[in-house]
Amino acid sequence: MKASKASIARTVDQPADAIRFYLFHGQDESQSRGLAARLIEALGAGKSMLGSGAIKSDPAALVDEAGAMSLFGGKRAVWIEPATKDIEEGVAALLEAPAVENPVIAIAGVLTKTSALLKMAEASPLAVAFASYAPEGQDAERMVADMGRRYGLKIAPQVAARIADACGNDQAIVGQELQKFALFIDASPQAPKELDHGSLDAVGAQSAEGDFLRLADLALAGDINELTEELGLLPPGSSEGIPVVRSLQRRLLMLAPARARVERGERLDAVMASMGRALFWKDKGKIERMLRKWTADGLATVAERAGQLERSLMFSSAPERESLSEELLAIARKARSL
Repeated sequence: MKASKASIARTVDQPADAIRFYLFHGQDESQSRGLAARLIEALGAGKSMLGSGAIKSDPAALVDEAGAMSLFGGKRAVWIEPATKDIEEGVAALLEAPAVENPVIAIAGVLTKTSALLKMAEASPLAVAFASYAPEGQDAERMVADMGRRYGLKIAPQVAARIADACGNDQAIVGQELQKFALFIDASPQAPKELDHGSLDAVGAQSAEGDFLRLADLALAGDINELTEELGLLPPGSSEGIPVVRSLQRRLLMLAPARARVERGERLDAVMASMGRALFWKDKGKIERMLRKWTADGLATVAERAGQLERSLMFSSAPERESLSEELLAIARKARSL
């Protein structure tokens, strides 16, 4: 069935037991991932990745994964990204199966109205399909306020508008920023607090600038020698760790959806051209090299580790430069091996 903008929040926050397939598609892939992450949280499930190529070569693999019991007794959800036409036969088998243990979540980009995958999801009572579009204006403000409530943040319209603008209305970036604000002011769903402009000034999305992005790019490019030199220039006991990590997160949020499009079969030069003004002309060469080097799964792993590093920098007494250097060099070594 087709979910509406008015119903999707309830659909992912209060998932129905009968639904076994969720298809999140549309232009705003960060919103699709954000909704899928909310669904995973509501299900209390672990994420089990499955590639479209594996399903194409063996359509029964999707039914097998959806029907498999967890070895440790916890809930699982099968996550497919990028979801392409290669999974159509597997999804058809999934929807025809007598029963499954684990729901399947598919993240796709733009699908045409003639897409067999979309038609199956919208027609089946066992499936949900939702198209994600980037919010604007008051819709963007409501998006920020709604997301903020999940972290215990009470956000006035003026503050919500500022956050949306700073994050380019990107829900993935908004979600990361809201988590940081909640940690900063010690807010939680059990103890909600007002988020004001002062907190934005202290830890806002625009605080990571300049040379911080250079460190992130050197790590992702695998340039170990130059990265080592640059890290050596950071003063002992410096407080630049979090801005550097945030620069790394922003670069990842640029790379991840672009790489997902490449893995769905789009030509790299077409993906690069579509990034347009969002990409500074001097950065085009290195961004193209990173997209050729990293897979979507690899970028997701780096993003998860970056989030863990940021939390440790905020709340640990360990020296920032050592923790930051260790992680960036680990990323660079991985990039060098690709």
